[in-house]
Amino acid sequence: MKKRNLYILVFVLCPLLFTLSSCSIQQRVKRADKKFAIGEYYTAADLYKSCYSRLSTKKDRELKGYVAYRQGECYRLINNPRAANCYQSALRCKYHLQDSTIFLHAGQALQYQGKYKDAAKSYDLYLEKHPDDYVARAGKYACTKIEEWKKEGTRYGISEAKTFNQRRTSNFAPMFIGSNTDALMFTSNRQEKAKGGTKKIKRPSNVTGQQLFQLYQTHKNAAGEWEDIELAEGLYNPEAEDSKQENDTTGGGKQAGTAEMGVCCFSKDGRTMYFTYSKPINGQDLGAKIYKSERASGEWGEAQEVKLFADSSITVGHPALSNSGDTLYFVSDAEGGEGGKDIWMAEQDGGEWVNAQPLGKGINTSSDEMYPYIHEDGSLYFASNGQPGYGGLDIFKAVRDTAVTDSTVWLLYNMGAPFNGAGDDFGITFAGDSQDGFFSSNRNDKKGYDKIYRFWLPEMEFYAEGVVNDEEGNPLSEARLRLVGSDGTNSKVNARRDGTYKIKLKRDVKYVMLATARGHLNAKEQWNTLNLKDSKTYTLNFALSPISRPVKMENVFYEFGRWELTQASEAELQKLVKLLNDNPNITIELSAHTDLVGNESFNQELSQKRAQSCCDYLIRNGIEKERLTPVGYGKSKPVVCDKALNKQYPFIPIDQTLDEAFILSLPADKQEVCNQINRRTEFKVVKTTYKLY
Repeated sequence: MKKRNLYILVFVLCPLLFTLSSCSIQQRVKRADKKFAIGEYYTAADLYKSCYSRLSTKKDRELKGYVAYRQGECYRLINNPRAANCYQSALRCKYHLQDSTIFLHAGQALQYQGKYKDAAKSYDLYLEKHPDDYVARAGKYACTKIEEWKKEGTRYGISEAKTFNQRRTSNFAPMFIGSNTDALMFTSNRQEKAKGGTKKIKRPSNVTGQQLFQLYQTHKNAAGEWEDIELAEGLYNPEAEDSKQENDTTGGGKQAGTAEMGVCCFSKDGRTMYFTYSKPINGQDLGAKIYKSERASGEWGEAQEVKLFADSSITVGHPALSNSGDTLYFVSDAEGGEGGKDIWMAEQDGGEWVNAQPLGKGINTSSDEMYPYIHEDGSLYFASNGQPGYGGLDIFKAVRDTAVTDSTVWLLYNMGAPFNGAGDDFGITFAGDSQDGFFSSNRNDKKGYDKIYRFWLPEMEFYAEGVVNDEEGNPLSEARLRLVGSDGTNSKVNARRDGTYKIKLKRDVKYVMLATARGHLNAKEQWNTLNLKDSKTYTLNFALSPISRPVKMENVFYEFGRWELTQASEAELQKLVKLLNDNPNITIELSAHTDLVGNESFNQELSQKRAQSCCDYLIRNGIEKERLTPVGYGKSKPVVCDKALNKQYPFIPIDQTLDEAFILSLPADKQEVCNQINRRTEFKVVKTTYKLY
């Protein structure tokens, strides 16, 4: 009887326990939803996670899909790489039937991990129902172009700025303190040591799960090294941590207590600082504000809130000042933007910031645009995960389009590698008007910790170098080079003893260089350094022809047994055109020679017609007829072997004339070599005073 009653009790209690358990999960999900709504994503993620494992895929599929998706959203918003796995879990529960936005966010999470093919597929699924969505189209476009982008070269170099980084902490958003490039402030959640040498653990953020962020400053010593990284002087007093209560609603400054500070900017004189400030009220993180502090007596004074909107509940942060100091750029999710976090601007009027307005679609998207920075040249730099990029936040450069009258139109450029990659890249700053500075990234960090990286742009260098030889390849040690540039350059350089030279050039200049040597004709080269994007060395070799002896033209060819020039002769004859233009005061004799094959009168006539053909070509190309004398020598002037010819054909002795007697004494194959040498076209200088008098 007792046993039977026990069975009845179990039968009654099991459904009741199941109902209570189900109610408990429902309550936990609602609690997680509330935390999500106020931006406490880390806390919400833990609550969703605890619910997910207790839900049945069969019985609670719809709720389980929702919980997995919301957990993924929490991770995505705090840049946790586990977001992609949560989205996949939600998709297995067919959550896309409830909300197709999961395909968009899954694509972003996969792109963040560098899984571009999978990300593209996810974007395609979202675009089936939302074909005009800019963020999805931008993501899909980036995934298809990523391999091409990776191949594009860059002149920038980067390296980790290890001095600023600390293990298992995030360090980001560095900013030079005004125009002083020897002083820097950045955001970090490193732990401060308490009295006795132990680390003082602060309250972790309900938003990120990390320790609270604060502003740290550093400066360069006499050796140019960064040192003494410490909390911003006067702005924060860690000793107040224990004395302040979390429900204290006072502002920032020395008694900041449990508040978070970060992402700052400075006036040009470095005496005014704007920074992001967030303080929990009654234990809840209710958004960020922008505060302002003035520096006096070496310390930052009590900070005051900067009013940008009439509605004090609107979240603002990430301030950036224009060079003139009269425009404040900042980030907000206020209504009127494109969605997500947008970049806004406000104007200064009588000490107040007014006319707050978003920058518009040229910059903002329905995703997030953050971390604005204004370079001294007026360019806007910012981070976005809504524009076409490598994944996560990418750094972009934007300039006003001066070609249109509408001043709100921007030209946008992805900074590319090495600044951007899979993961988050953001928080850039430049040293003055240079192209050197720092930026932040969580690349290659499995836990997503941010690090500060240094970047630099090497100076572009341009050179002209080469060697000045005679026509036989012997260096002309007495050669001189004259360089004339469109920028006013007019310089002379002597060649070294081995005939070599090297001259430094400037960018965006048109150059003409003339090579001269006593007893030789001049040679000239023209080129420019316009629109170059990288360093370059121009190799310009000169072969100067002698004035006193004939010069053989190596590649002048005629039809067999005829005098018509072949097309292959054009390149060599163009060299002669150039030489005559480089030396406008010379006249030449242009001669043609045949071998010993055939009778003398035929060879004489053939060579004369060949010489005339060459002169006719030169005349057609602008050379004055009076500067040219065509002469056909037939076979009457065989070649006399010199050292260069002997080196090429050792069987021919130096000073040997390649006449009929010598050639016929050779084997048949060597006879043909000698005949080929004798068949030539030459020119020699007759006068060097043409039109001088």
